[in-house]
Amino acid sequence: MIFVAIKVFLNLLAMRHFGFQRDEFLHLALADHMAWGYKEVPPFIALLAKVTITLFGTSIFATRIFCTIAAGFIIWFTGLITVEFGGRKFAIALACLSLIFAPAFMASDYLFQPVVFDQLWWVITVYLIVKYINSSSVKYLYFLGVAVGIGLLTKYTMGFFAFAMLIGLVCTKQRRLLLNKHVAGAIAIALIIFLPNMIWQFTHHLPVVTHMSQLRSSQLDYITPLDFIKQQLLVNGIALLLWLTGFFFLIFSFKLRKYQFLAFAYIAIFIFLLEMSGKDYYIFGAYPMLFAAGGFAFERWIKTSYTLRTIVILLLTVPNLPLLPMLLPVLPFNQTLAFFRYGHEHLSVFDFAVTWEDHKQHPTTQDYGDMLGWDELARKVDSTWKKLTPGQQQHTIIWADNYGEAGAIHHYREQYGLPDVHSLDSSFTLWSPPTVDPDYIIYIDDDDNVPRRVSHWVQSYKKTGSIDNPLSREVGTNIYLLTKPTIEFQHVYAAERAKKLLE
Repeated sequence: MIFVAIKVFLNLLAMRHFGFQRDEFLHLALADHMAWGYKEVPPFIALLAKVTITLFGTSIFATRIFCTIAAGFIIWFTGLITVEFGGRKFAIALACLSLIFAPAFMASDYLFQPVVFDQLWWVITVYLIVKYINSSSVKYLYFLGVAVGIGLLTKYTMGFFAFAMLIGLVCTKQRRLLLNKHVAGAIAIALIIFLPNMIWQFTHHLPVVTHMSQLRSSQLDYITPLDFIKQQLLVNGIALLLWLTGFFFLIFSFKLRKYQFLAFAYIAIFIFLLEMSGKDYYIFGAYPMLFAAGGFAFERWIKTSYTLRTIVILLLTVPNLPLLPMLLPVLPFNQTLAFFRYGHEHLSVFDFAVTWEDHKQHPTTQDYGDMLGWDELARKVDSTWKKLTPGQQQHTIIWADNYGEAGAIHHYREQYGLPDVHSLDSSFTLWSPPTVDPDYIIYIDDDDNVPRRVSHWVQSYKKTGSIDNPLSREVGTNIYLLTKPTIEFQHVYAAERAKKLLE
């Protein structure tokens, strides 16, 4: 439990620095529109958001409670998998500590996103399969069905991992497990749990397909196969030595021959994501099992020397510590910026941390950039709103071009007394009204061509503010006051909404 406590403590330490991240606003907004599916994600994150808001409120601390708990459970189940492999105290300590300080898990497990919960279900899936192999108790197969089903309601990548596990089993002697009739029962349970979202997807024209297509064209096309391979060799830092050891130990070690299928499952999911130009973090959930196997391997090799064991633990954790403030905001804002500057000037090897999806280097990481500027946006939208008379406000709507902007206004609307926001981006499209007929629009957009695009749809327009924070990913996003939209605007809105709803 001490390793779980370390992970939770680090996450708690990071909560008070920076602000909400772009995606967190969207996931909180889902709680106000409960459904069996959304354009980007299955419904599990919305349910957690609803519970969070109901029980704890809407603060940053409240928002990140469940992801912090999930991060702790990932460490716990990694320790349990290590035990099932036959590992003892040293193996558990090495696997868990290396995982805690691995850059991939420092960066991905503290934000309220499906990522950390997806990782958790992957780790639980591995634990349950290994537990069944060790015990032959069929209850673990049914628990596995529940885990896969809920995992599919968390992130669709669970489907890829489940298929990879099947390939791994088919490729090894453990294929006989698939002949067990209870496997069919486990699959049935998983499908029943996932069924409501499947129905929602089909009744809404499979938006997940459109979302992945758009993601591929806008972001994933930047990722080449070589990039993906490099990222997997870098994302865990020095702990690469541990998980690679675990990978090869699973394949070649007589002691872990029962679990060889896990290595083949990793190969399968790696090749699939390589071909799909997947983002580096899509595969993170597969690494804890390799960390566990690596811990077991080192324990087998170093049996008596406590000094050497201590050196190995330090070797596989300490070199990752300089990355901690870059990936987890454990330091105050100004100290974090100073750390980035020092790293860029003296430790260029760490420049990958500040390389965004556009393949350009920035002053901070992309996640940090996505956590800045939102309060400034809300404040300046409120300033524009308050310049209108009460009569004008009754005929005014707020319009945001992307889901981050829309999510921020939705989140801060009660604090400033603003009306709810309109948007045709992401899942906000699902909640948009069929028609709009305002006299005024407070319009938020990061496009430099806004005046040219909207000038013939409105009687007049003027810029009233912009996000000026140079560290924000939204720097330069402008706020406009549009006056007297024409009938053409209403036609354009209706046509665009109809198109988006079919995507």
